[in-house]
Amino acid sequence: MVYEPHDHMSTRSETVELVTDETARNLARAGLFAALVGAFAYVTFPNPVSPVSVTLQVLGVFLAGVYLGPVWGGVALVFYLVAGALGAPVFQGGTGGFGALVGQTGGYLLSYPVAAALVGGVVHRGRTLRDPRTVRPVLLVAAMVLGTVVIYAAGVLGLVVVLSLTPTEAVAVGAVAFLPAEALKMAAAVGIVRSDVVSAADR
Repeated sequence: MVYEPHDHMSTRSETVELVTDETARNLARAGLFAALVGAFAYVTFPNPVSPVSVTLQVLGVFLAGVYLGPVWGGVALVFYLVAGALGAPVFQGGTGGFGALVGQTGGYLLSYPVAAALVGGVVHRGRTLRDPRTVRPVLLVAAMVLGTVVIYAAGVLGLVVVLSLTPTEAVAVGAVAFLPAEALKMAAAVGIVRSDVVSAADR
């Protein structure tokens, strides 16, 4: 047998190129979903049971987890928070700056990467991605329910700390008042996944 070191070097080079290309693609997709969450911050609806409007940011969190998985879904929301903290107007109402992360909405915002990672982990049953269209709707909903629990638990805690509310008050004004809207966002996310809109755009 003739030893051909060039073949090994060529294989290693091809492997590195594949990994680099995949990482670059994942970074680009994470950036796109970060931008999507930022755009969703501008989409607001009146909340009939609260003076605080409803935005679509959490829908973006759901979709990042579903389409990017636990690792890159979480990374996408870290990108989003970093951009906002540096002053990009990507938080609710077109605001930005580090103050938002330590203000009354800070708990919600800081939970986004964890929630996206959790949604992605449940949907894909680990780090290996599968086609979201093959995931049963009940599993999609279960994943988003868990993500919602994380977001609102952190948000309520933030309200208790920042506004000195009692836990009961914080749950009433910071969670219960928004749960009907979150249910609608879950339904929208399932509809988007089943319609293949995002997958078609990504091809």
